[in-house]
Amino acid sequence: MKAYVVENSCLSYNIELLKRKAGDAQIWAVVKGNGYGLGIVPLAQRLAEHGIDHFCVTEVREAEHLRENGFDTAQILMLRSVENAEEINRLIDLRAILTVGSPEMAALVNEIAAQRADVAEVHVKIDTGMGRFGFLPEDVEGILRLYREEKHIAISGIYTHFDCAFNNEARTRAEFAAFQETVQKIRAAGYETGTVHCCNSSAFLRFPEMHCDAVRLGSAILGRMPFQTGLRPVGYVEAQIDTVRVLPKGHTTGYGAIWKAKKDTRVAIVPVGWYNGFGVSAQSGVTRARDCIHLILSGLRGLLRRRRLTVQIGGKHCPVVGQIGMLHAAVDVSRVDCKAGDPAVLSVSPLHVKGMKIQYR
Repeated sequence: MKAYVVENSCLSYNIELLKRKAGDAQIWAVVKGNGYGLGIVPLAQRLAEHGIDHFCVTEVREAEHLRENGFDTAQILMLRSVENAEEINRLIDLRAILTVGSPEMAALVNEIAAQRADVAEVHVKIDTGMGRFGFLPEDVEGILRLYREEKHIAISGIYTHFDCAFNNEARTRAEFAAFQETVQKIRAAGYETGTVHCCNSSAFLRFPEMHCDAVRLGSAILGRMPFQTGLRPVGYVEAQIDTVRVLPKGHTTGYGAIWKAKKDTRVAIVPVGWYNGFGVSAQSGVTRARDCIHLILSGLRGLLRRRRLTVQIGGKHCPVVGQIGMLHAAVDVSRVDCKAGDPAVLSVSPLHVKGMKIQYR
């Protein structure tokens, strides 16, 4: 029996902390990827309990899930620049806000809305460096044509997405300056930009002066950021120990035999592995051919990583030993009194969780 446990108290703590930091800026909660693995509907429900009713998605089905589960009046922004007529029609049906990132998409959305005798609400995306989609900052004339010529789209916002806000201040400030300049030029031409937003979680926490009208938060809600924030990780894997055994001195465990017992060692086998998301960031991909060579080189690095990778058993953090398997991990429990069936707690990002239920507690 294993499950991914989401602690409601930690989730509430993070949301309220982020609301205080946001001040007057509106929070758009990013619930893509099935709510970052936490379940899009239960996550959105808890966000709504804290007064957040603006959501960002990247798939049509995500917008459908929200509408089908009581979010009738919530604002839903599709972050992806969709150029599929069927998807555009469906998003208009769902009263979702589309992202327009090119003249071609703007023309397509305008044409489809005109055929429906409708008006599609959109946000304009500016590409300040991410390079996926969006108008280039210098293409102000191309953006202004949307206002002048596309009569069946209503522009209610404009945004960009920083690519290095977590680790490159100079680049982020340069991207912000380019974005601001574009916004100012649109306004100088006499047009309203609507809601202006550029901050993802990293930018929101590192650069409060860039909050603008709204901020888009995903990872921060989960409390999983690449730097210290004061936020709390909201989830963990809970499993039961399969078995406990003593490995004699010199015995190995796991694929590659990269760990060898220096003395007789009590080892607990926990039924959670890289398939379930445990240790995936440090796990070499033994299932892919190109990683076979990497496996050898990563052996020593893996040993160092494993010393930092632990499982909480009996209130103590016990080190993982050997290579993590697909569905099992071996844990040194020499200092812990435990037995088969006892609970084990593992730190796993919900983004990587597979093969278990999500439980909110």
